[in-house]
Amino acid sequence: MRIPKHIGIIPDGNRRWALGKGMGKEAGYDNGISPGMVLYHLCKKLGINEMTFYGFTVDNTKRPSIQREAFSKACVKAVEELSKEDAELLVLGKTTSMFPEELKPYTNRHQFGNGGMKINFLVNYSWEWDLGLHDGAIGPKLKTADVSRIDLVIRWGGRRRLSGFLPVQSVYSDMYVIDDYWPDFTPQHVYDAIEWYSRQDVTLGG
Repeated sequence: MRIPKHIGIIPDGNRRWALGKGMGKEAGYDNGISPGMVLYHLCKKLGINEMTFYGFTVDNTKRPSIQREAFSKACVKAVEELSKEDAELLVLGKTTSMFPEELKPYTNRHQFGNGGMKINFLVNYSWEWDLGLHDGAIGPKLKTADVSRIDLVIRWGGRRRLSGFLPVQSVYSDMYVIDDYWPDFTPQHVYDAIEWYSRQDVTLGG
Protein backbone atom coordinates (compact mmCIF):
# COMPACT_ATOMS: atom_id res chain seq x y z
CA MET A 1 0.00 0.00 0.00
CA ARG A 2 1.05 3.60 -0.57
CA ILE A 3 1.31 5.15 2.89
CA PRO A 4 0.39 8.84 3.22
CA LYS A 5 3.05 11.03 4.81
CA HIS A 6 0.52 13.17 6.67
CA ILE A 7 -3.04 12.34 7.69
CA GLY A 8 -5.68 14.64 9.11
CA ILE A 9 -8.15 13.27 11.64
CA ILE A 10 -11.68 14.65 12.12
CA PRO A 11 -13.07 12.62 15.05
CA ASP A 12 -16.76 13.44 14.69
CA GLY A 13 -19.90 11.85 16.11
CA ASN A 14 -19.12 11.99 19.84
CA ARG A 15 -22.42 13.63 20.78
CA ARG A 16 -24.55 11.38 18.57
CA TRP A 17 -22.73 8.35 20.00
CA ALA A 18 -23.51 9.48 23.56
CA LEU A 19 -27.19 10.07 22.77
CA GLY A 20 -27.39 6.61 21.23
CA LYS A 21 -26.09 5.19 24.52
CA GLY A 22 -28.71 7.06 26.52
CA MET A 23 -26.19 9.56 27.92
CA GLY A 24 -25.90 13.32 27.80
CA LYS A 25 -24.16 14.76 24.73
CA GLU A 26 -21.19 15.87 26.83
CA ALA A 27 -20.40 12.27 27.80
CA GLY A 28 -19.16 11.40 24.32
CA TYR A 29 -15.95 13.40 24.36
CA ASP A 30 -14.13 11.52 27.11
CA ASN A 31 -14.80 8.30 25.20
CA GLY A 32 -12.80 9.66 22.26
CA ILE A 33 -9.43 9.73 24.06
CA SER A 34 -8.66 6.01 24.01
CA PRO A 35 -9.39 5.70 20.25
CA GLY A 36 -6.98 8.56 19.63
CA MET A 37 -4.16 6.76 21.41
CA VAL A 38 -4.84 3.51 19.55
CA LEU A 39 -4.79 5.49 16.31
CA TYR A 40 -1.48 7.16 17.21
CA HIS A 41 0.23 3.81 17.84
CA LEU A 42 -1.24 2.35 14.66
CA CYS A 43 -0.02 5.27 12.53
CA LYS A 44 3.42 5.09 14.12
CA LYS A 45 3.59 1.39 13.24
CA LEU A 46 2.54 2.14 9.66
CA GLY A 47 5.32 4.70 9.26
CA ILE A 48 3.16 7.81 8.92
CA ASN A 49 5.30 10.91 9.50
CA GLU A 50 2.73 13.45 10.65
CA MET A 51 -0.79 13.53 12.09
CA THR A 52 -3.16 16.42 12.73
CA PHE A 53 -6.09 15.96 15.12
CA TYR A 54 -9.12 18.26 15.04
CA GLY A 55 -9.86 19.02 18.69
CA PHE A 56 -12.45 21.79 18.72
CA THR A 57 -13.13 24.97 16.80
CA VAL A 58 -14.00 28.53 17.76
CA ASP A 59 -17.49 27.79 16.39
CA ASN A 60 -17.81 24.77 18.71
CA THR A 61 -17.49 27.07 21.73
CA LYS A 62 -21.03 28.33 20.99
CA ARG A 63 -22.33 25.04 22.40
CA PRO A 64 -23.74 24.81 25.97
CA SER A 65 -21.14 25.28 28.72
CA ILE A 66 -21.39 21.66 29.91
CA GLN A 67 -20.30 20.52 26.44
CA ARG A 68 -17.56 23.15 26.19
CA GLU A 69 -16.09 22.01 29.49
CA ALA A 70 -16.27 18.37 28.41
CA PHE A 71 -14.52 18.75 25.06
CA SER A 72 -11.92 21.13 26.54
CA LYS A 73 -11.06 18.61 29.26
CA ALA A 74 -10.93 15.81 26.69
CA CYS A 75 -8.46 17.80 24.57
CA VAL A 76 -6.26 18.46 27.61
CA LYS A 77 -6.28 14.76 28.53
CA ALA A 78 -5.47 13.74 24.95
CA VAL A 79 -2.53 16.13 24.66
CA GLU A 80 -1.20 15.07 28.05
CA GLU A 81 -1.39 11.42 26.97
CA LEU A 82 0.38 12.16 23.68
CA SER A 83 3.12 14.03 25.57
CA LYS A 84 4.07 10.69 27.17
CA GLU A 85 4.80 9.20 23.74
CA ASP A 86 7.58 9.60 21.17
CA ALA A 87 6.34 12.65 19.34
CA GLU A 88 7.01 16.23 18.32
CA LEU A 89 3.85 17.81 19.66
CA LEU A 90 2.30 21.18 18.78
CA VAL A 91 -1.07 22.65 19.79
CA LEU A 92 -2.47 25.30 17.45
CA GLY A 93 -5.42 27.60 17.98
CA LYS A 94 -6.68 30.97 19.07
CA THR A 95 -5.42 31.54 22.62
CA THR A 96 -8.45 33.43 23.90
CA SER A 97 -10.37 32.68 27.10
CA MET A 98 -11.77 29.53 25.47
CA PHE A 99 -8.30 28.06 24.99
CA PRO A 100 -7.42 25.70 27.88
CA GLU A 101 -4.74 27.23 30.08
CA GLU A 102 -3.11 23.81 30.53
CA LEU A 103 -2.33 23.64 26.82
CA LYS A 104 -0.54 26.97 26.45
CA PRO A 105 2.91 25.41 27.10
CA TYR A 106 2.32 23.21 24.04
CA THR A 107 1.82 26.12 21.63
CA ASN A 108 5.51 25.83 20.76
CA ARG A 109 6.52 22.48 19.28
CA HIS A 110 8.20 20.23 21.84
CA GLN A 111 9.89 16.89 21.39
CA PHE A 112 8.77 14.19 23.79
CA GLY A 113 10.44 10.82 24.29
CA ASN A 114 12.60 10.00 21.31
CA GLY A 115 10.65 12.36 19.05
CA GLY A 116 9.85 11.21 15.55
CA MET A 117 6.25 11.64 14.47
CA LYS A 118 4.96 15.20 14.24
CA ILE A 119 1.58 15.57 15.92
CA ASN A 120 -0.48 18.72 15.53
CA PHE A 121 -3.54 19.25 17.71
CA LEU A 122 -6.04 21.94 16.71
CA VAL A 123 -7.68 23.52 19.76
CA ASN A 124 -10.02 26.53 19.57
CA TYR A 125 -9.07 26.59 15.90
CA SER A 126 -10.57 28.89 13.29
CA TRP A 127 -9.68 28.99 9.63
CA GLU A 128 -10.18 32.76 9.65
CA TRP A 129 -7.65 33.04 12.49
CA ASP A 130 -5.27 30.75 10.61
CA LEU A 131 -5.39 32.88 7.47
CA GLY A 132 -5.15 36.11 9.45
CA LEU A 133 -8.48 37.39 8.12
CA HIS A 134 -9.45 40.68 9.71
CA ASP A 135 -11.80 43.28 8.28
CA GLY A 136 -11.54 41.65 4.87
CA ALA A 137 -7.73 41.67 4.80
CA ILE A 138 -5.43 38.64 4.76
CA GLY A 139 -2.61 38.60 7.29
CA PRO A 140 1.08 38.30 6.40
CA LYS A 141 1.62 34.73 7.57
CA LEU A 142 -0.28 31.47 7.92
CA LYS A 143 -0.58 30.67 11.63
CA THR A 144 -0.15 26.95 10.90
CA ALA A 145 2.90 27.38 8.66
CA ASP A 146 4.69 24.61 10.59
CA VAL A 147 2.07 22.08 9.45
CA SER A 148 2.78 20.32 6.15
CA ARG A 149 0.41 19.53 3.28
CA ILE A 150 -2.07 16.80 4.20
CA ASP A 151 -2.27 13.74 1.95
CA LEU A 152 -5.34 12.09 3.44
CA VAL A 153 -8.14 13.40 5.65
CA ILE A 154 -10.18 10.77 7.50
CA ARG A 155 -13.49 11.86 9.00
CA TRP A 156 -15.63 9.75 11.32
CA GLY A 157 -19.36 10.31 11.89
CA GLY A 158 -20.58 10.30 8.30
CA ARG A 159 -20.44 14.03 7.57
CA ARG A 160 -18.97 14.80 4.15
CA ARG A 161 -17.38 18.16 4.79
CA LEU A 162 -14.09 19.59 6.09
CA SER A 163 -15.73 21.93 8.63
CA GLY A 164 -12.96 24.49 8.26
CA PHE A 165 -10.15 21.97 8.79
CA LEU A 166 -6.79 23.47 7.71
CA PRO A 167 -7.99 24.91 4.37
CA VAL A 168 -4.52 25.54 2.99
CA GLN A 169 -2.90 22.21 3.92
CA SER A 170 -5.94 20.19 2.82
CA VAL A 171 -6.37 21.88 -0.56
CA TYR A 172 -5.22 18.71 -2.40
CA SER A 173 -6.11 16.15 0.27
CA ASP A 174 -8.03 13.00 -0.54
CA MET A 175 -10.95 12.65 1.87
CA TYR A 176 -12.23 9.37 3.28
CA VAL A 177 -15.46 9.34 5.29
CA ILE A 178 -16.37 6.68 7.86
CA ASP A 179 -20.02 6.44 8.87
CA ASP A 180 -19.24 5.00 12.32
CA TYR A 181 -18.94 7.48 15.18
CA TRP A 182 -15.48 8.30 16.50
CA PRO A 183 -15.86 6.48 19.87
CA ASP A 184 -16.58 3.30 17.84
CA PHE A 185 -13.17 3.55 16.17
CA THR A 186 -11.51 0.32 15.04
CA PRO A 187 -8.07 -0.15 13.42
CA GLN A 188 -9.85 -1.55 10.35
CA HIS A 189 -11.18 1.94 9.66
CA VAL A 190 -7.61 3.11 9.07
CA TYR A 191 -6.57 0.07 7.06
CA ASP A 192 -9.60 0.57 4.80
CA ALA A 193 -8.86 4.30 4.43
CA ILE A 194 -5.24 3.71 3.45
CA GLU A 195 -6.16 0.91 1.06
CA TRP A 196 -8.64 3.31 -0.58
CA TYR A 197 -6.02 6.07 -0.66
CA SER A 198 -3.56 3.71 -2.35
CA ARG A 199 -5.96 3.39 -5.30
CA GLN A 200 -6.33 7.15 -5.83
CA ASP A 201 -4.55 8.88 -8.69
CA VAL A 202 -2.61 11.55 -6.82
CA THR A 203 -1.38 14.15 -9.32
CA LEU A 204 -1.57 17.39 -7.26
CA GLY A 205 -3.00 19.01 -10.37
CA GLY A 206 -0.19 17.87 -12.67
